[in-house]
Amino acid sequence: MLQSLLIVGLIYLVILISISLWQRKKASDSKSYLLAGGSLGSVLGLFTFAATLFSTFTLLGMPDFFRTHGVGAWTFLAVSDMAMIFGVIWAGFYFRKKALQEGQGNYWGMAGFLTKCYENRLAGLVAFFGVFVFLIPYVAIQIKGVSDFLDQAFPDLLPIWGWSVIMVVVMMVYSEIGGLKAIIYNDAIQGLILLIVIWIVGLSCLNSIGGIEAGYTQLEAQNPELLSTPGPRGLFSAQFLIGSAVAILMIPFTQPQVSIRLAIMKDNRAMYRMAVGVGTFAILVILPTAFIGLYGSLKYPDMSAFEFLGQALIRDQPSTLAAFVLIGLLAAAISTADSQIFALGTEMRSILRMGDDEKMLRTTKIGIGIFAVVALLFSIVSSDQLALLARTSFAGTSLLAPMIFSAIFYKQPEKLKILPVATLIGLLLFIGSLLGVVPSEILGLRMDLLLILALGILAFALIAMAKGKE
Repeated sequence: MLQSLLIVGLIYLVILISISLWQRKKASDSKSYLLAGGSLGSVLGLFTFAATLFSTFTLLGMPDFFRTHGVGAWTFLAVSDMAMIFGVIWAGFYFRKKALQEGQGNYWGMAGFLTKCYENRLAGLVAFFGVFVFLIPYVAIQIKGVSDFLDQAFPDLLPIWGWSVIMVVVMMVYSEIGGLKAIIYNDAIQGLILLIVIWIVGLSCLNSIGGIEAGYTQLEAQNPELLSTPGPRGLFSAQFLIGSAVAILMIPFTQPQVSIRLAIMKDNRAMYRMAVGVGTFAILVILPTAFIGLYGSLKYPDMSAFEFLGQALIRDQPSTLAAFVLIGLLAAAISTADSQIFALGTEMRSILRMGDDEKMLRTTKIGIGIFAVVALLFSIVSSDQLALLARTSFAGTSLLAPMIFSAIFYKQPEKLKILPVATLIGLLLFIGSLLGVVPSEILGLRMDLLLILALGILAFALIAMAKGKE
């Protein structure tokens, strides 16, 4: 398997670097480097949007979620993703109209957009703080997930941190060379690899347990709690599922690696086609994770997460297929992590005061490198609960949604001066709940759900008061 991995991996690396070198001459200024020229078609948009969304936690986190917590995992992700696609089609039009067509100038990032809308630098800084705090762990789980998995496959070849360093170096080389357009082209390749690999493994696992019907019959006899919510560990409560749906619904607008792709679509028609395509891709990529999770719940119910994944995805598969699984994992991790790190750089650029373009671009590249190092360090100390960490990232950034949607839908957000301050307080309270400093539930409500409700109500009240004074 190591020989197959080296051959396939070398070919894959050559393709990534070649695309980056091809795009290097075209990425000579900030707009072409950070915004891919600002004109993205529906096909490329589909694959880069999908590759950015469906990452390591899809291939590693979701099968273990199905195995451990049961069918509620489908509600958690599939139903929420369909709601998100509706959100892209509905709110995406208004977002693009406000960001690109009504005097906002070039869209550089959500933080800069909010600074202009609220005429208040604090709004942009709060947005940057939120995405930095909650995206760095999300980047880290991409790195950690694959590094731990590679260590499972080749336990004596490299230390875990060695695999992490290699991943980050590869990401930084091709993204720093070619900019966002190189990332987008590579996302298209990585998305296809992920889709093909996960279906081959999913069908292999399904076949080994005799098909869906036979598998669920066995599971009903073995552990029937997995076939209903909230599951054997009580995770999928109504509040968890509602909070998750809200958090995922907000991703296209609260996570900058996704919102930047909406902003640079060629036109609204291309965006609508892209959104429908991503919805189809979501079902196609999530369904086989259920097959793998079902297989694990029957064959390896008592193993740890990475022991189960190493067994199901590597040791139970032919060596050549196992090598492609590892490449698929690398592709999934890289396609999300590079976009997120790059998006943090773009957000930083959006709140910098205007100056010489070459100097600004150089500063942004340095910032991207610093963010990559921070994510690498965080990956070394993060836990192996990939899906829960991803969900926490979604929940944290979703707290920015009331401030963002107020800027999109209200014509005079500069009148809502309290909202950025309230959003910052909400972010700090949520961070405190994660650290155990403040309660994780108040009045029977999860802290993330309570905060998004409170901020949403506050935004509506402030807008109503502002309109009442007009």
